[in-house]
Amino acid sequence: MKILYCIGGTYNSGGMERVLSMKANWLVEHGYEVVLVTTEQHGRQPFFPLDSRIRCIDLPIGYEDNNGSSLLNKIVNYPLKQRRHRWALTSLLLKEHPDVTVSMFCNDADFITSIPDGSKKVLEVHFSRFKRLQYQRRGLWGVVDSYRSKREVKIAKGFDRFVVLTEQDRAYWGALPNISVIPNASPITAATPSTLMAKKVIAVGRLDFQKGFDRLLQAWNLIVKDYPDWHLDIIGEGSDRRALQEQISLLGVENSVSLRGEIKEVEDCYRDASIIAMTSRYEGLPMALIEAQAMGLPAVAMDCKCGPREIVIDGRNGYLVAEGDIPEMAHRLRCLMASQGLRQMMGRSAHHDSHRFALEAIMGRWTSLFASLAQ
Repeated sequence: MKILYCIGGTYNSGGMERVLSMKANWLVEHGYEVVLVTTEQHGRQPFFPLDSRIRCIDLPIGYEDNNGSSLLNKIVNYPLKQRRHRWALTSLLLKEHPDVTVSMFCNDADFITSIPDGSKKVLEVHFSRFKRLQYQRRGLWGVVDSYRSKREVKIAKGFDRFVVLTEQDRAYWGALPNISVIPNASPITAATPSTLMAKKVIAVGRLDFQKGFDRLLQAWNLIVKDYPDWHLDIIGEGSDRRALQEQISLLGVENSVSLRGEIKEVEDCYRDASIIAMTSRYEGLPMALIEAQAMGLPAVAMDCKCGPREIVIDGRNGYLVAEGDIPEMAHRLRCLMASQGLRQMMGRSAHHDSHRFALEAIMGRWTSLFASLAQ
């Protein structure tokens, strides 16, 4: 069976790119033919390693060239790029004849179901139903976000199958007859989890508004004076690096916080930590929590839409905190930092619970879906 995936690019270090690389590698190892089609790669190498049997094709459309431009600029240029994209992708699909074409809900989602190549069309979403509204943009941009959020429901209805990451998100999309739930798999299978002895808290993700590290720094500032021997490592890169560094300096916590940048192999970072912290404003299904759980780390996570509550079982393998509650975030971090026994107990549960996200189990659900569509 030939599976063709459409995504903006594979050069980013995000969760969607990491998940796609895992799935594509697994599929070719099990006899599937896999093609990855991008629009923003521009000759850049994939951030995560891909099996040499995976074919990568870039259609140089360049939607991202307009990032940061005015709304008027995007209104003028987006339709032109959509027409070029539709023509190029139609030609490619008619040539490739895949059995299943998977859209990662990028710029092809608007038109890909109308391409008459004979493949079954699957829409795979890695963000929650309300992602665009959670940008919290105002004015004309806010109107655009609201319109696009409503339109995404109509787009999803047009696919043969629409796959979301969580039961929580399934409910938000409404009673769509084509909807299925398949969570992300863990890229980590840890034979030796963390000892939880290190006095270190870790947070992982892009340095941007979504991940809410500004809120984590506020919480850290409430507790660091009582735990001067503890350290906070933030792994990731992004547009908010300068603002976060300035916040670190303003709070006076330079000696206890490090912005570590991007690290491809994060397993050792988890193993050297004792707690995973997450203060995101919104998620799809946070890979950092899944990865840390595989390494036996207890979590303290804000209960944003969507995903944390389907990974963190409050009081068992970590703590769920009301979204935006910075004092409670600090309190729950303090609880775990103060008690090695509590960390050990929750860490054992985290490691045990991580088997829910084993790669073989998750890919079994995907291959069953592909087989049912082919029939």
